[in-house]
Amino acid sequence: MKPAWLILRDGTTFEGHSFGAAGEVAGEVVFNTSMTGYQEVLTDPSYAGQIVAMTSVHIGNVGVNPEDVESVRPYLRGFVVRDYCAHPSNWRATLPLHHYLIQHDIVAVTGIDTRALTRHLREDGTMPGIVTTRAQDLTGLVARARVVPAMDGQDLVETVTCRKPYEWEETTHPLMTDAQPDREIGQGLHIVVYDFGVKLNILRSLVACGAKVTVVPAATPAADALARRPDGVLLSNGPGDPAAVTGGIASVRGLIGRVPLFGICLGHQILGLALGGRTFKLKFGHRGANQPVKDMRTGRVAITAQNHGFAVDPDSLPSNVAITHYHLNDQTVEGLVSTSDPVFSCQYHPEASPGPHDTHNLFGEFLTLCRSGQTSSRS
Repeated sequence: MKPAWLILRDGTTFEGHSFGAAGEVAGEVVFNTSMTGYQEVLTDPSYAGQIVAMTSVHIGNVGVNPEDVESVRPYLRGFVVRDYCAHPSNWRATLPLHHYLIQHDIVAVTGIDTRALTRHLREDGTMPGIVTTRAQDLTGLVARARVVPAMDGQDLVETVTCRKPYEWEETTHPLMTDAQPDREIGQGLHIVVYDFGVKLNILRSLVACGAKVTVVPAATPAADALARRPDGVLLSNGPGDPAAVTGGIASVRGLIGRVPLFGICLGHQILGLALGGRTFKLKFGHRGANQPVKDMRTGRVAITAQNHGFAVDPDSLPSNVAITHYHLNDQTVEGLVSTSDPVFSCQYHPEASPGPHDTHNLFGEFLTLCRSGQTSSRS
């Protein structure tokens, strides 16, 4: 394998070897603490604009398969691991990870001390950086890393959203039969999903509940979404700074009180902004499948999957918005509900199954809310 480097904005440099595409990419360097699921990480559109380092040591040992993708292609800028396994051993694998990365032109580096990298990012915060396979003067690379834009203020949703509306009919994979919900929950309901960078398993989970699903681009005006006569609207996950997604915030403001709403991850943050709150950037974010969240209404703790670098400011929320969930590690907001409208949200991913099924019930709660008829776009 050829040499490769990771250079952070503050000048910190790591040398390893390339196992993906050749080239050079820049982006915000973040870490993910998941022990498994690297394929879902690679294909999560929420990682657009980022270079992702995995804290789990061995990556590549289960290969890649077409069933576990969360989008049509990887959207992250670069991939960093400690030890790459070039020979997968899994009956579902259809090709090795490095072949997949080369196919999709993703620059990747192995042999990096990811423990040291993670400690550095936890202490100093996530920061822009460069991953490169091009041998050159490292001083020049550091200079270029210092001018890579920070994530603050970036609207990356437009780079991942669909270009036109479409219907989604695929349900969850047969291997997930133990988690299949009652299809009666969503039978006869039409759900419109705003695609801010939606993970496919969100769509699969809705269909598995029996709902009809229509996906619309992020820039869809509220009036156009309501014209589809939905029983409810789901606001998806996605990348970048939520405050920069001004069009999405305006659309959600136009939907509040007109139709039941459920926000996930970026959708949760956009909903918080539309309700009158503010968001702020976390020091190093929450990215992993082992994040503890407490439901303040029941006292129940769920193990959740998360991928976000921004959070809703609890002190900015108006009196008609209640906080329902907190992250147990840092007490950041993980769930909201409006006390005046059929609206709620979660910062974590209920479709990702890390618990493994701790939070699947949220889709049922949403569809039950849609069926309740508290408000309806049909009126």
